[in-house]
Amino acid sequence: MNYSEKISYSILETSFNASFEVMVNDLLTLLPKDKVVLRIIIFGMPVSNQEYVERKLILDSRVQHYFGTKIPAISYVAQPSLNKGLIAEVHSYEIEDTDQLSYRSYQSHPYIILENPHGRFLFASGFQTDVVLETIAEQSVNVFNQIEELLVLEGFPIDSIVRQWNYIENITDFQAGYQNYQALNDKRGECYAKTAWRKGYPAATGIGASFGGILVDFDAVLLNDSSCHITPIDNTMQVAAHEYSEQVLVIEESVKPAKATPKFERAKSLSFEDQGIIYVSGTAAIRGEESLLGVGLAKQLHITMENIAYLIAKDKLEAIGISCGKQPVLKLIRVYLKEKCFVDEAKVLIDAYALDIPVSYLWADVCRDELLIEIEGIATY
Repeated sequence: MNYSEKISYSILETSFNASFEVMVNDLLTLLPKDKVVLRIIIFGMPVSNQEYVERKLILDSRVQHYFGTKIPAISYVAQPSLNKGLIAEVHSYEIEDTDQLSYRSYQSHPYIILENPHGRFLFASGFQTDVVLETIAEQSVNVFNQIEELLVLEGFPIDSIVRQWNYIENITDFQAGYQNYQALNDKRGECYAKTAWRKGYPAATGIGASFGGILVDFDAVLLNDSSCHITPIDNTMQVAAHEYSEQVLVIEESVKPAKATPKFERAKSLSFEDQGIIYVSGTAAIRGEESLLGVGLAKQLHITMENIAYLIAKDKLEAIGISCGKQPVLKLIRVYLKEKCFVDEAKVLIDAYALDIPVSYLWADVCRDELLIEIEGIATY
């Protein structure tokens, strides 16, 4: 089997009626026993940054106790599930004799290196600095410095990042004249400017969190098999995010540094001959570079799903040189909702697509005030 056939995705859930530590223990007992766990993302709701830090320490302790020296990439995101106590998104892998796993740590961040005949794969999570004392701009600088240092240490160039998740506390708020999301974009832009990105920027999500400052997770890939390819996927109905005009970049008039566009592709394909994975970036109801205004949740959700369908359409992929043995299908999605009250309506609308896949519903602010919903996912073909 190739890489895309051996990796799988699941969502685990707990109820509300227990302490944080008990809920974490409950989640860990639900982890797959027949596969190697590569990544765990825990979603929950602390009431302050102080409690976030305390709970992160509990999580790290319980994960270390459970896994011993073989700790997966792990992160704790301050986004509450809208129907459960804690939820965990789990990326796991069916290891074979041709696979070699290395469990490592950099500045207290556990990560995994997977090596096989296709190439080298890096799974890293939880990149943060001081979420209590540093500004979002300061955290952004330090986090991207950490990421770059790890990549250099492991021999991965910056442009080997294929998928990135950026969680930003109070994403649309301002600190010292900077919108928090724009502060991250500027520091990400400085980091990314050090290479040419010949295979396109990563697929990425930039989404709000209630606490936790800046938190970044990522996958990086170096292929050494000529039958394997990494390909950016565009949506002709949308302006590429990295080509946005200044009209959609937010900054106060009193502060005038250069604005960096969000450096990500709408999706990215990792292909192994005629099979592969498509990482679908955080996707919303945007056409051109403008949001659909005043149309309500149902219309925004429909346009968002239409955008995702475009990104994974077999004929569109083959037109840009991606050989698909079959129509790609979604394997997992996250639904981010701006308001808690949207969850019941969103579930009914998503259920109508009959996806029959794991779906998480999370309360999170979206990068534009007018957007009510954002959806990301992973598809295979």
